[in-house]
Amino acid sequence: MAEKTFPLYVFDAYGTLFDVHSAVARHRGLVGEQAERLSEIWRVKQLEYTWTRSLMGAYRDFDALTAEALDFAAARCGGLSAEACEKLLDAYRTLDAFPDAAPALRRLRERGAKAVILSNGAPATLARAVAAAGLRDLLDESLSADSVIRFKTAAEVYALVGARYGTTPEQVSFQSSNRWDIAGAAQFGFNTVWINRAGAPDEYRDLPPARVISSLASL
Repeated sequence: MAEKTFPLYVFDAYGTLFDVHSAVARHRGLVGEQAERLSEIWRVKQLEYTWTRSLMGAYRDFDALTAEALDFAAARCGGLSAEACEKLLDAYRTLDAFPDAAPALRRLRERGAKAVILSNGAPATLARAVAAAGLRDLLDESLSADSVIRFKTAAEVYALVGARYGTTPEQVSFQSSNRWDIAGAAQFGFNTVWINRAGAPDEYRDLPPARVISSLASL
């Protein structure tokens, strides 16, 4: 039986379309033997800061939190020069797209569906990342949490989709590799697809995804 199709496909950006670890991978020589550890800490702290600041009502945009998270990760891994940190931040602004991203978006375009990013990222940084990854012609637009001064998993962020496109949650297919994001989107009412590339164990079991796939190739 063919999978259900939707008029609107919404994608998380960081970790789903863009490989968040590709920034450190490009500059492994600057970081040294702790490159993988630094990249993992950077990502974990970046997300922690979004959740903490949303709960406190003390918003700072995603670019600022990404820089702060890198500072923490660098300190945990023995320190990095200011030049090395700036190179890593610049690489983060132009992350590599996963190999399955463009083909999946192209197939949706050929089927006549809209494909949209919904991200915590700041608008200008999202635009730069999309262009650098060669995805601009395959996406209709990018919606940013910056416009509601909250981060996912706040319902206000997911509500941006309906406000922009006049859709109900049931008309939207939402794709993310982040299980916490899938939980938030499921709670909001989206049809959710967890892109579980790493084969991670399930969590948030009361908020399950509608589908679990290992690659965007299965969309």
